[in-house]
Amino acid sequence: MEFGLNEDQAAFVATARAFARDRLAPHAAAWDEQRHFPAEALREAAALGFAAIYVPEALGGAGLTRLDAALIFEELATADPSTAAFLTIHNMVAWMVARFGNAEQQARFLPRLLTCEHFASYCLTEPGSGSDAAALVTRATAEGNAQYRLNGSKAFISGGGRSDLYVTMVRTGGEGPRGISCVIVDKHTPGLSFGAPEKKLGWNSQPTALVNFADCRVPVANRLGAEDEGFRIAMMGLDGGRINIAACSLGGARACLDLALAYVQQRRAFGRTLSEFQALQFKIADMATDLEAARLMVHRAAVALDAGDADATMRCAMAKRYATDVCFRICDEALQLHGGYGYIRDYQVERYLRDLRVHRILEGTNEIMRVIIARKLLEAA
Repeated sequence: MEFGLNEDQAAFVATARAFARDRLAPHAAAWDEQRHFPAEALREAAALGFAAIYVPEALGGAGLTRLDAALIFEELATADPSTAAFLTIHNMVAWMVARFGNAEQQARFLPRLLTCEHFASYCLTEPGSGSDAAALVTRATAEGNAQYRLNGSKAFISGGGRSDLYVTMVRTGGEGPRGISCVIVDKHTPGLSFGAPEKKLGWNSQPTALVNFADCRVPVANRLGAEDEGFRIAMMGLDGGRINIAACSLGGARACLDLALAYVQQRRAFGRTLSEFQALQFKIADMATDLEAARLMVHRAAVALDAGDADATMRCAMAKRYATDVCFRICDEALQLHGGYGYIRDYQVERYLRDLRVHRILEGTNEIMRVIIARKLLEAA
């Protein structure tokens, strides 16, 4: 096993680190406070290849691996987990179009996704079905052979109201996962509307809103894959999404650890710097060790997904569960080390903590990750 970066990885990691430092970090706090969606910064990231990281080169993407993507997203998230996380969702949708779309769909949708001229959202969760995704009720009724009529709602959609394309899981058949299909809905489709932007704890640089379909007519030509294949497409997308969001947790936790290290070395109490107290040294040592363990799990899962291993889904769930829990705890410990200053926005730690909290919920809650892991282990026993 190789644990170091190869030459290509070192180059794009350096590019992502410089972009995070120069283009994201100076503005992240303002974007958070003002709830500003940084479209131009995202388009600049796209110009570096970061909007289609694992879309094949033949289709205009960067053609990199899931491990490469994890390295990139960790770097971007050291500056701004919220903006980096939106980019992970956009990448997931671009990959779904590349992987499951036909040649006509790829030619129609991908060019503007690759440049972020168009932004994309992933619509699975509904007001009445979050963890139980197979229970979704948004219905696509066939009208002849040319179009579907959509009715229903999707909840907590990142980019809701701002994105141009909505890759949406809809029910075309009976109950359960086998009756679900995947369609692409253009923002300007009549009958598509959006709720008010949600007021959230974190992730404020990306809008989140309800997406509503009221007799919304979508061409059958916008369906990805075969009819009733949507649940499989959705779950395959989520395997990679779980690695990506775990990588964003790594970046946020790494930034908090660095902030804590700097703070304890300059802050004094009882005549000594905080870094001279053994109890705090132990805390920092545990934070660094936990971060390294989480990173190894994320990278191992990414390699398994790249290789198409039979246990890739389980490893993605393990990595997501462990990394998002551990990294949130690292942010919390960093805030504690800052004392009262950690609670103040000027010191940035509280922003990372707010942004990373939702990582334990989305892309499947960590409770659902445990269900996936246990089910796979029991099947193999």
